[in-house]
Amino acid sequence: MPHTPQPYVAIEHPQWCKSATIYQVNTRQFTSEGTFAAAMAHLPRVRDLGVDILWLMPVQPIGAKNRKGSLGSPYAVADYYGVNPEFGTAEDLKSFVDAAHDLGMKVILDWVPNHTAWDSNLVTEHPEWYLRDFKGDFRPTAWWDWDDIIELDYSQEPVRRYMAEAMVHWIREYDLDGYRCDVAGFVPTDFWEQVRRELDAVKPVFLLAEWESKDLHRAAFDMTYSWTWYQAVHDICMGRADLNALFTWYSWNEKHWPDDAIRMLFVSNHDKNAWEGTEFENFGEGLRNAIVLSVLGEGMPLIYNGQEAGYDHRLAFFERDPIVWREHEHADLYRRLFALKHENTALWNGRWGARTERVRNDRPNEVLSFVRSNETHAVFAVFNFSAREQQVTMLEANFHGDYTDFDSGEPATLSDLQAQMTLAPWSCRVFVR
Repeated sequence: MPHTPQPYVAIEHPQWCKSATIYQVNTRQFTSEGTFAAAMAHLPRVRDLGVDILWLMPVQPIGAKNRKGSLGSPYAVADYYGVNPEFGTAEDLKSFVDAAHDLGMKVILDWVPNHTAWDSNLVTEHPEWYLRDFKGDFRPTAWWDWDDIIELDYSQEPVRRYMAEAMVHWIREYDLDGYRCDVAGFVPTDFWEQVRRELDAVKPVFLLAEWESKDLHRAAFDMTYSWTWYQAVHDICMGRADLNALFTWYSWNEKHWPDDAIRMLFVSNHDKNAWEGTEFENFGEGLRNAIVLSVLGEGMPLIYNGQEAGYDHRLAFFERDPIVWREHEHADLYRRLFALKHENTALWNGRWGARTERVRNDRPNEVLSFVRSNETHAVFAVFNFSAREQQVTMLEANFHGDYTDFDSGEPATLSDLQAQMTLAPWSCRVFVR
């Protein structure tokens, strides 16, 4: 039979995510004890950055069998209904969520549906729920070094029902506002669409998929990862690509992805930091440009805890590795950029914001220039993604108007196409109205 495509069903995003920013919390990195209480003490500071959504990494008990490191991976869940005593109690978690809500922030929980720990309670209670290898033994996810976990079998309806009920439980019991769903593409899309309906029946939720697929936005997820945006900017900053890599990303984002899809943009997260390097290593002199672009371009910007402290350390993944908190210029940069995102409707997320429209210039391989504008607001941005000073001339008039220089606060009338703009190496100019 010929395949009949499913109709696209736009997600009714929660209103509070229209200009939202997101912050990833790993409680092991807030204190030597790694408790919810220690992380809660930082909430006013994080809110002051302009953060709207807290992404809390998995909080369930971790398996002991085949554990990696002394503490294991939080993605090797031993009990979907439990709270890891390493982090605190169920009441401590509720206090954390309540405190975040009191400050006007939402909390989403990292959820690990694809696999469990080897010694999960489900292994004893429902061994038939797991995939098996050719010998009939439990198996980790194929092709990866995830030997501390074993995979569930989503061809079985009881597995789906258990997982859906567990996710509903956490929303009801802890008043969470949604989930970040680990390796979401390894779980059937129709499962996510069913879960979305069940969760929204409890309260409007926000769902982030750790995956990059437009299909997940059909009736399931509000936001997906943009690994390809990260890779394009990384390659440009490392001298392995020119700006055509980003032109490709923006073209696909506009033409291939749903208009209401929210993409998550980031220069670091727990995976990138632990396994590939810090943002300082991965973006070099282009880091400031990458940070600014992650906020001004189409997508929701992420801060991984410690970025605001300029923390230049690869954080240990299977151990406690507390961040040395300090004042750093990146905190002020994110604070100013997030304030602009909240105030300037052209920068809002998904269908609420404006498209990123290219402004052609005479240095297209080194200088990125674009405008995002609507009837009330606009942002015109120019980035020198090269190690050389650039004198650049704009070749189109689609950015013309009266602006304010974002850095100096001085008024700027931009109308002369022949006027050249001089940009220092790895610098940017941002104009707002």
